[in-house]
Amino acid sequence: MEIVNGILQKTVPGRPKSITVEKHIDLDYDLGNLLALDANDVTNPLLKSDRNEFFLQLARDNTQLLLNEIWDLPTEKVDEALMVKLPVPKLRLPRMKPIPKPKPLTKWQKFAKEKGITKKKKSKLLWDEQLKKWIPTYGFKRTRAEREKNWVMEVPTNSDPMEDQFSKKMNNKSENVAKNELQRLRNIAKAKKVKVPRVGVLNADVSSAKDLQVAVTVAKASTASLGQFQNKLPKEKEARGVSAITPGASRKRKLAPISAALEKDEQLIIVDSILSKRPKLDVTKVVSKHSPVPRQEMTETSSRPKVEKRKKQSSSKLKKKPKTVRNQRQTRKGGRKRR
Repeated sequence: MEIVNGILQKTVPGRPKSITVEKHIDLDYDLGNLLALDANDVTNPLLKSDRNEFFLQLARDNTQLLLNEIWDLPTEKVDEALMVKLPVPKLRLPRMKPIPKPKPLTKWQKFAKEKGITKKKKSKLLWDEQLKKWIPTYGFKRTRAEREKNWVMEVPTNSDPMEDQFSKKMNNKSENVAKNELQRLRNIAKAKKVKVPRVGVLNADVSSAKDLQVAVTVAKASTASLGQFQNKLPKEKEARGVSAITPGASRKRKLAPISAALEKDEQLIIVDSILSKRPKLDVTKVVSKHSPVPRQEMTETSSRPKVEKRKKQSSSKLKKKPKTVRNQRQTRKGGRKRR
């Protein structure tokens, strides 16, 4: 406590307040939660005159008592800093969210745990015998040092001599990065208990039968002939409502909206035309349908159109076109024809 008093006298300008606070009833401390409960009665004339000043002094005194109890606990020095070991908390405070579960181990972490492989901390710099200098193990200076070191590359005997080995090395590196990223995504899917296919990448949105039908329809229409020569599979159905994404599909244009007054006039014109016209009633046709007809009349009526057809045929045969005379000399109306 003497050390704390000395520090306060040096740092706080003017007259520092005392670290000893007197209370009628001692505070109830829960040092594990850094909590202090004050059960004393609040009877002070300052509460009525200046409430803010009263609560400020009360908070300062209680905080001072809590810090005094904390500094009485055993301490230790960690990285040139003085640390206090807090005891187990007495009160169990409610949490807004549940305690986060530990992350599941990946394949490599499980393998390393089984084999007893520990991760060693690598230094940032590494000595290179070829360049005779310290090279960083990662970062842009690492790539610059690699270029200085591998400025020439040997062409393998089995490969093409005209092939660029530098670009090939870069492609292999990008493939390894993509492979590692895929493995990372597989580990995440495995932790969330999602089935992962052995080949390819997992799609979060599983395609339904309707989506596959749309995909087949659009793929068939995406050929050069717009799907005219594509054979259909048995029991295959074309998807509907995909004209917007299907190439070559006829799209119906939406008509412009009609005003209410114009639509009303058009409807009134249609109603007037219906009401003004009288229905034409064919009496003979109605009677012939609903009344029995004798056989003689039926034969007469049935024979009449045949006679009319014959007459029409005969009249068409009599009317013949005039024959054209071949090799007939055409003479001019204005004079003699010159030979």
